[in-house]
Amino acid sequence: MTPARTDKLTNVLMRRQPDLTVVLENVFDPHNISAVMRTCDAVGVQEIYILNTKIPRHKKFGSRSSSSAAKWLTIHAFEDVERCFEAIRRRYDRILTTNLGDESTGLYQLDLTCSTALVFGNEHTGVSDEIRTKADGNFLIPQVGVIQSLNISVACAVTLYEAFRQKEIAGHYSRADLDSAYKQGIWRSWSNTEEPPVH
Repeated sequence: MTPARTDKLTNVLMRRQPDLTVVLENVFDPHNISAVMRTCDAVGVQEIYILNTKIPRHKKFGSRSSSSAAKWLTIHAFEDVERCFEAIRRRYDRILTTNLGDESTGLYQLDLTCSTALVFGNEHTGVSDEIRTKADGNFLIPQVGVIQSLNISVACAVTLYEAFRQKEIAGHYSRADLDSAYKQGIWRSWSNTEEPPVH
């Protein structure tokens, strides 16, 4: 690996956000998943959970829309709801789902600087009732148009960039407190070497 490549990956690694993740429930189109992955990489989300309970497990993701983002992320694939949410609960303090209900909190009223898993649902039916019962709350993206829905990859991008804005203001992208084991695991998957450079 060239010194320039090492510096690039090191700088990216130091800005990864271990307290924010995305969960995709039964998202049908692999290109939507790939677009979400690209946004995750862009804002420093390292881990993504893909839950397929009603559709077959995806064999691959659309390489054109992801620009190979998948290889830079840690992807957890599940086919069992309970196992998926047990894994999420072990890592994150709060689970929020997207839902257009009257009791949902507006995106811009959320505090996204705390440990959070954001759940996005199927392109046609959204997040299922089963998953909503397992969450700590629901949120919606404010809209004033006739069609009260966004493509899932767009909805995810809007949400993650609001999280990016809040976390940047809070100084999360400049902190150097990532767990060493966390950094080492990611670095190993990226570079096939044991230890990340010390900066």
